[in-house]
Amino acid sequence: MKKLFLLLTLLVSVHAFSQKQNTVEGKITGLDKQKVYLASLYGERVTILDSTVSDASGNLKFLLPGGLPVGMYRIISGKEVTVDLILNKEDVAFSTSVFAVSDSLRISTPGENAVYYFYMQLDRKTQAALQLLIPVIDYYPEGNSFYKHASDEYEIVQKHLSAVLDSLVKKYPQSFAVRIFRLQQTPFLPATLKKDDRLNYLRQHFLDKADFSDTLLLRSNAWSNKAIAYLSLYSSSRYAQPQLQAEFIKGVTVMLSAASVNPYIFKFLLDYYVGGFDKYHFDDVISYMADNFQDPFACEDQSRKSTLQKKLDHFKKLSAGKQAPDLEVPDKDGKTVSLASIKSEYTLLIFWSSQCSHCVDMMPKVKVLYDNQKPKRMEIMTVSLDTDRKEWVDFISANKFRWLDTSDLKGFAGKAADDYNIYASPTMFLLDKDKKILAKPVSYRELEGNLAELGIK
Repeated sequence: MKKLFLLLTLLVSVHAFSQKQNTVEGKITGLDKQKVYLASLYGERVTILDSTVSDASGNLKFLLPGGLPVGMYRIISGKEVTVDLILNKEDVAFSTSVFAVSDSLRISTPGENAVYYFYMQLDRKTQAALQLLIPVIDYYPEGNSFYKHASDEYEIVQKHLSAVLDSLVKKYPQSFAVRIFRLQQTPFLPATLKKDDRLNYLRQHFLDKADFSDTLLLRSNAWSNKAIAYLSLYSSSRYAQPQLQAEFIKGVTVMLSAASVNPYIFKFLLDYYVGGFDKYHFDDVISYMADNFQDPFACEDQSRKSTLQKKLDHFKKLSAGKQAPDLEVPDKDGKTVSLASIKSEYTLLIFWSSQCSHCVDMMPKVKVLYDNQKPKRMEIMTVSLDTDRKEWVDFISANKFRWLDTSDLKGFAGKAADDYNIYASPTMFLLDKDKKILAKPVSYRELEGNLAELGIK
């Protein structure tokens, strides 16, 4: 009986240990009794999980729920204080200051975060050193002894960082932090490579060590950082937007083709690129992706298609030269206005909101342009994304717009917004007399340029 009692006691102890809740404790100097949030990361998507209030000295504590997935999490307070932490079934303690969050961050517990911030600091110093050395090996006379010293140092600092990573891989082969380091690792660049050769070499070998089977890293910003870093190899401040889009198309083709071996990472990167290019209105890139890639989990049944696939399908339908979908939206008096019924040489369709500061600034300028047409060649139909009738009507009445103002008062959830794939405001479509899309100007200045090309001033 005593042996049985001892066995039961041990089993209870083991179970209690296995259910132990880990903690995150922090001290953020200068944070006096402020609300602090704990959030998970999935790429750049931030999801609030818990909150607490710091004491007068900036001390805070989170008790982590059992079964919390391994990944990168974020401590957030206001707009200025963010601390990223790896939570991997261990207690974490840190300290920092609101006046220099990154520079003053200290991890006081051993484990994932100590390893993570040690390597990240070394990587930052290494990259800074390389950026100082690159102009020397690019432009300094090669026969000079200083050039030889700079070239040697350029390779030495790269090899040192690689050696440190190799040692961490051997010591912590399964750690989440090491997974991140291995993904962000860039290829070794010989000092003998010239400037253009270096860029081409990076483009060809940047993804050599990327493990596209590592879906665990989706619970961090590692894959989104890798996606941006790779596209940066195709960017240049010297490029006009058409050339920049052409270069980005090359980049996304390489990245998405490499990721196609894993449907989960492929979908994540495709969705991430679509959202990013949509934000900056790089429609040529999005149309290319829509024509050449699709959600691997998409269903052919239209009613069951994924949100991502629907978005891609919409972009196909809304590219320049395509027929604009018809709209039937009520005006402020409840009368239905149809886009197809507008008889005008050109039509400008604007999705906007009285709660959007960019829209509030732009709409009066568009009004001046519209009112000053001689002769009138363009009609304007606006679709408000407001959900409050009074705010919408008050704004259009105060500005005395004389065009066709409409709204279903359903915001981004309305049929018109869905049909036109609207995710931001203002969004504009310039149509010809047959309601084919001529252009999708991003700003008022771009709209002016589009209209000038048509002789509308």
